Amino acid sequence: MKASQNDVLKRLAYIEGHLMGVRKMIEEDRYCVDILKQTHAIRKAIEKLEGQLLSSHLESCVVEGIKNGREQQIVAELRELYGVGK
Repeated sequence: MKASQNDVLKRLAYIEGHLMGVRKMIEEDRYCVDILKQTHAIRKAIEKLEGQLLSSHLESCVVEGIKNGREQQIVAELRELYGVGK
């Protein structure tokens, strides 16, 4: 499934809202475990955002790059992104 710009922007707004909530919780000296639950939710939301972006990249940019003969560049970019050697 290809991520639409609208889906990605919604996910970013969700993450931003959670970040602002964590800031407020810290300012209010809230219980650490409650704050940690929110940071965990933020990490999961970022992981989902990354999955949406990667899926979209694989379905569009990678396919087009391979069709245009840029296989080596595409593979090198993904290896660099994920810290994987040759």
